[in-house]
Amino acid sequence: MNTSPADRLSLTFAALADPTRRLILTRLTEGDATVSELAEPLPISVQAVSKHLRVLERAGLITRTRSAQLRPSQLRAAPLKDAADWLGSYQRFWEAGFARLEERLDSR
Repeated sequence: MNTSPADRLSLTFAALADPTRRLILTRLTEGDATVSELAEPLPISVQAVSKHLRVLERAGLITRTRSAQLRPSQLRAAPLKDAADWLGSYQRFWEAGFARLEERLDSR
């Protein structure tokens, strides 16, 4: 899929907007997992987890490989870094603004 950086960020943030998908990503920080392993602690079906995995895969947040009959999912950090970098630019903006406000208040 050939998408612009802005489109990739949109896909990343849309995928991260769902709490179930964030739980799945958190689980994948511990290592690769199959759909069944990911579904086990969740109150949703294996089919529902599969749908969430497709969204995460489309956003580039995970990859899925084939190993015999299994398709383990793996976390990919690059899209998360891109999102953090994008948010970081706004963090720097707000920190600079708060620093100016603090200076102004201290000078009174």
